[in-house]
Amino acid sequence: MTLTRYNATAATLTKNRTAGDWSPISGMCVTCVDGCIGMCEIGKSAYRGHEVIYPQPFGISTMASQKDYPIDLSHFSIMGTAVGAVGIEADSDKAIFPNVNVETRLGQNGGIKLKFPIIIGGLGSTNVAGINWEGLAIGSAITGTVLTIGENVCGMDVESKIENGRVVHSPELQRRVKLFKDWQEDGYGAVVVQANVEDTRLKIQEYAIEKLGVEAVELKWGQGAKDIGGEVKIKSLEKAQLLRKRGYIVLPDPLDPAVIDEFKKGIFTEFERHSRVGMVDEESFVARVEELRKAGAKFITLKTGAYRPADLARAVKFSSIAKIDYLTVDGAGGGTGMSPWRMMNEWGVPTIELWSLLRTYCDRLAKKGQYVPDVALAGGFILEDQMFKGLSICAPYCKAIAMSRAPLAAAMVGKTIGASLNDGNIPVYIERFGKNVESVFVTAEGLKRKYGKDYERIPTGAIGLYTYYERLEQGLRQFMCGARKFAIEHITTDDIAALTPEASRASGIPMVSDIDAKEVDKILG
Repeated sequence: MTLTRYNATAATLTKNRTAGDWSPISGMCVTCVDGCIGMCEIGKSAYRGHEVIYPQPFGISTMASQKDYPIDLSHFSIMGTAVGAVGIEADSDKAIFPNVNVETRLGQNGGIKLKFPIIIGGLGSTNVAGINWEGLAIGSAITGTVLTIGENVCGMDVESKIENGRVVHSPELQRRVKLFKDWQEDGYGAVVVQANVEDTRLKIQEYAIEKLGVEAVELKWGQGAKDIGGEVKIKSLEKAQLLRKRGYIVLPDPLDPAVIDEFKKGIFTEFERHSRVGMVDEESFVARVEELRKAGAKFITLKTGAYRPADLARAVKFSSIAKIDYLTVDGAGGGTGMSPWRMMNEWGVPTIELWSLLRTYCDRLAKKGQYVPDVALAGGFILEDQMFKGLSICAPYCKAIAMSRAPLAAAMVGKTIGASLNDGNIPVYIERFGKNVESVFVTAEGLKRKYGKDYERIPTGAIGLYTYYERLEQGLRQFMCGARKFAIEHITTDDIAALTPEASRASGIPMVSDIDAKEVDKILG
């Protein structure tokens, strides 16, 4: 069932009157009755209009596609073997899963060191990112992974100081960077500052490099959730007016007297702030990369979305020409903001097809001897089996997996549990593990021993993220050990097999019945 047929979803707080009986063509109730109050998408749109485009509730939730694409990662299986070991001595006492090396590096000249191959993708000006940033930043830093500060943080910061069209001070960006850098250990991980059209105009990356000591910056073409600019809801008239004066698209116009009157009367309660779409071309892209290098950026990355194949080819080629450090490619389907719900489901190249095209495009450049940047894949990853398959499907170029919703969920759960432990109102589901942080969070005692007095400064949101990553790390090690691959760089496309002809056709990965055909012939004669 594809989302195209849905006329109701929890994402927009809508439902059909006839819950089990609806038209498979339109998604409408089989019988639409005069007198219905309109709880479905059509009905709610009849009185709330454009508000129903966006998922709800905004600010305290994240959203992802509900569409069931024809092919996904479950259509592949990880191949284990009983023979040998790659990256370690083939000795049963040495080739054990705790000895799998899951460290990786991203970029040139030594690159960014990661203790574990995860990047948190751009979490920007949305409320849900801001209120959970302490857990995300500290958790990412102590795990030695990458954390990306997303778009519009400076522009949305009402305390930002802008002089001559350039940000010279932003308490919120400063807070986000400092939280990570204060806990960063031994040079592992990095905090990356992303920029869209408005951010670039405000020179926020130059500010981050020059004033905040940021070494890594990311150019943004888009993401998998949508093919328009970012958007948020604004509940304050004064803030909406400020953002409008700073150059953002704000709907309805908060400077219009009629709109101001409607807002004060309560006819509507939220403004929409939208970002502009970029206009990509090779010359301006290369020029911007050079500008950032001259400004002092040590690492430069690009994030692109689920655009048509020609745009993916441009991303790969331009990244090669400019010699950026890594390229993140985000497949259709998810998001952490308030992307239009139908757009989140009904546009873009799905993940398997997008990542497979990415591998073939990188192969074409590599065969010509041209520079190929490291690659990170994004698009709905949450657990270790998916990580392994992602690293395999785009091997040898993929060096890390980018996530947003899953790490944010771990941080939110950690924060919520911490609050319940503090106030003594502990849910039964949690209380069975204990009544304090150390008994509930399985990694907490280890953190306590490592950090001593500083342990008290680690919020439970960060412990939640750290503990989630600890699970992923052990799970990935186990899959890698079973495939006899004892370091990330040894994972290849041969480590997975397609389970359906459609998955094989889309990815170029052989069917499970064909994958070892030549070796089987050698063995059997």
